[in-house]
Amino acid sequence: MSPVLVDSNVLLDVMNESPAWFAWSAAALSEAATSGRIIINPIIFAEISINFDTIEDLDDTLADLPIDHDPLPYDAAFLAAKVHLEYRRRGGTRPSLLPDFLIGAHAAIAGYRLLTRDVARYRTYYPGLHLITPEN
Repeated sequence: MSPVLVDSNVLLDVMNESPAWFAWSAAALSEAATSGRIIINPIIFAEISINFDTIEDLDDTLADLPIDHDPLPYDAAFLAAKVHLEYRRRGGTRPSLLPDFLIGAHAAIAGYRLLTRDVARYRTYYPGLHLITPEN
């Protein structure tokens, strides 16, 4: 089975013990870990870092999880820029490249499944991407 890129919202749900999402996110993360490699990239790392005072604290927390780090491929950065251009053409108002576009492009280029609960943008701009969501 292909590796799973874990979106920051799932990790934040688990780290913050979100009342609304902890149970689903923890179960989905556990299932992904048993089915193969789970991965984060620098964008996801940055998004989850808001909970930590030091990089060492974040690294210590991640060391308790079976998560691999994968750099963002240049092909993914290029694809994310093209997707952002399409977003703008469709009336999107954010002038800067969105982290979700980089995360989705990374999963698409690498052939990873994406574990997320933020479905709409990924389905719209990466329709062929295999998503693991609360809807599955």
